[in-house]
Amino acid sequence: MAATSYDMIVIGAGPGGYVSAIRGAQLGLKVAVVEREHLGGICLNWGCIPTKALLRSAEIFHLMERAGEFGLSAGKIGYDIDAVVKRSRAVAGQLSAGVGHLLKKNKVTVIMGEASLPARGRVAVKTDKGVQELSAKAIVLATGARARELPGLEADGKLVWSYKHALKPPHMPRRLLVIGSGAIGIEFASFYNTLGAETTVVEVLDRILPAEDEEISKFAKKQFVKQGMKIMEKSTVRQLDRGKGRVVAHIETGGKVEKHEFDTVISAVGIVGNVENLGLEALGVKIERTHVVVDEYCRTGVEGLYAIGDIAGPPWLAHKASHEGVMVAELVAGGKPHPVRPESIAGCTYCHPQVASVGYTEARAKELGYEVRVGRFPFIGNGKAIALGEPEGMVKTVFDAKTGELLGAHMVGAEVTELIQGYIIGRQLETTEEDLMHTVFPHPTLSEMMHESVLDAWGRAIHF
Repeated sequence: MAATSYDMIVIGAGPGGYVSAIRGAQLGLKVAVVEREHLGGICLNWGCIPTKALLRSAEIFHLMERAGEFGLSAGKIGYDIDAVVKRSRAVAGQLSAGVGHLLKKNKVTVIMGEASLPARGRVAVKTDKGVQELSAKAIVLATGARARELPGLEADGKLVWSYKHALKPPHMPRRLLVIGSGAIGIEFASFYNTLGAETTVVEVLDRILPAEDEEISKFAKKQFVKQGMKIMEKSTVRQLDRGKGRVVAHIETGGKVEKHEFDTVISAVGIVGNVENLGLEALGVKIERTHVVVDEYCRTGVEGLYAIGDIAGPPWLAHKASHEGVMVAELVAGGKPHPVRPESIAGCTYCHPQVASVGYTEARAKELGYEVRVGRFPFIGNGKAIALGEPEGMVKTVFDAKTGELLGAHMVGAEVTELIQGYIIGRQLETTEEDLMHTVFPHPTLSEMMHESVLDAWGRAIHF
């Protein structure tokens, strides 16, 4: 049987794959996308979107509990965890259906099935009706990643949860252990802690949110502890003893092992790339630590084969995957796109308080040999933050002292996941401190803190 031919075949319809497919179609390419489970991938169905829906419910619940501070009254405040989850799943479902509509609108062929690469330029798709043979000049791997499971800490869906179980909880935790304090772990810890679970977070490294600037990590930790979380840093979960309705965790700190009892454990210890059963090794694709090795244009070294998003390594972020998908589609269509620069991609964590950053931390900038100027501005000095009742937070900026280049920006506090975009644009436009100082920020806004942080790096802050 002759293979159906395309200009570009994308394997995986997550935020990298479906965006790449649509951009390819916009550029006049004949495109097919192969997906084995859900249009929209993990992000829309089991990641970014449904977690934000859950966290929004927790945020409103938290504000309702504070009603008195705002001169309001609210009685019998409570929640229905099933209804909270139902809303989250509905939001995810709506967006997943939207992806299907966008692909259809752009005339992208969608094939539901499991793909493998039997030879260069060829894709075999196992579907309900058998095996479908496809061929293309360009193939884009966008198969994403899944939760890492450590021996003895494997999820069972009852007592020990992965992120999927945590999004559709079989019960509301009373005493919760979260293993890992990256974005996923901290977001779930924040959600369940806000709804009343007695929450403990264990981090093997010396601080939580280890990818963030050290000052931001310390500030966030202080807020989490104030909210009732127990944070255990430089600690390792050595063993989980599972019983009826309870888990005894053996947690080692400083060489000493102590037992702690919980009714629920969430394991959030990283991800592994979905590289298996594709036939990559036989094609000569280089794989390191479950991720495909690529160059700055996401080329694998095998002619016509690209890899984007989580499968291509860090940062493991949906917006990075989407941008890489566009870049590859433009490359395949004969364009000359700019490569994606990892250091210009922002990271956002939607806990309470929110955390957001772009570029180098202060420590990393110094490691790279920069002489730095650092500016800081606290939320307590901002009129809008005080009016919102959100005075806990900080904006930190890092500059090259010699050239004024914005090297990095780091924030913790209300709505910083939205504010960070200003600094991202600044870095993309290669702005200097002078440009930012001469920019007029509207009043009263949280964004004024961004201005003041820049001014502070040169000793010119007005309001603090």
